[in-house]
Amino acid sequence: MAPVTSAAPGPGPWTTDLRTRLDELLEEYREALRASLDGLTEEQARERLVPSRTTLLGLLKHVTYVEGVWFDQAVTGRTYAEIGIATSPDRSFTLTTADTVASVRAAHAERCEASRRTMATLDLGDVVGGRGERTVWALYLQVLRELAQHAGHADILREQLLAAAD
Repeated sequence: MAPVTSAAPGPGPWTTDLRTRLDELLEEYREALRASLDGLTEEQARERLVPSRTTLLGLLKHVTYVEGVWFDQAVTGRTYAEIGIATSPDRSFTLTTADTVASVRAAHAERCEASRRTMATLDLGDVVGGRGERTVWALYLQVLRELAQHAGHADILREQLLAAAD
């Protein structure tokens, strides 16, 4: 694990409520992204509706990568290979023939659980150095920003898929 330094002797009272709210938001976005695949066929989950590689299944695979980068590599300094994630954001959207709704959901659930375990050991004011020095609260904001952005993408893609199915 990369070195962790604490900015303060312990969490201040304001960080307890903030930490709870940050964790709640993470869980809401994680669930929204998983739920975007509810009731869809494998074909619908893979359907490309935009010129990029963005699909609903690809989005869930990508946010699994995001969790690995910011809640593992940024904390521990482990490599992409050690974490078991793609080597770039673009590659994280790539679907293989083995990727199914069930397998990508399972990989996401496992990665989120690993993230919860890693982050539970840290205070918001701690500084980690796996991808350059950053505070834990900055990692939370990075992941929340990305999950919110991609949950919005998922809403739009799902709406388009369901409209086309009618």
